[in-house]
Amino acid sequence: MWKKLALIGALLVVGGCAARPGGAQTPARHTFPVVHSEAEWQKQLTPEQFEILRQKGTERAFTGAYFNNHDAGSYACAGCGQLLFTSTDKFDSGTGWPSFVRPAGAKAVLELVDSSYGMERVEVECSNCGGHLGHVFEDGPKPTGLRYCINSASLSFKKQ
Repeated sequence: MWKKLALIGALLVVGGCAARPGGAQTPARHTFPVVHSEAEWQKQLTPEQFEILRQKGTERAFTGAYFNNHDAGSYACAGCGQLLFTSTDKFDSGTGWPSFVRPAGAKAVLELVDSSYGMERVEVECSNCGGHLGHVFEDGPKPTGLRYCINSASLSFKKQ
């Protein structure tokens, strides 16, 4: 299923990560540059941001601040401020979440196997703080054919 991802080189191979079937990664000993205790994260983030970024939650479709945002600008991690996506790669997927065809840079996100809820998906995390962002799917438009389906609460937007 994830051959296409591997073929176009969309998966990030991070030092210390072991390859998993299908090409996604699972962290072995990845060290994040930004590290806080759970109490520090709770103090820094809103309850919704904490639930999504630190506890791998998901906001309800069509409720996030950025699913219908059409302004030019950049999207950073709400936890640490790292640039993750740009408006030039954003598209309307009709799913109710902000969707992007690619990250802002090759090392902006980590892609990991997620076997929760009885299915196998590819989770997207911030490579700087490990915050949960959403998932990536193979049903996006050209040029990548990918859809990075991201929770608005995991992002901060800076208008251009």
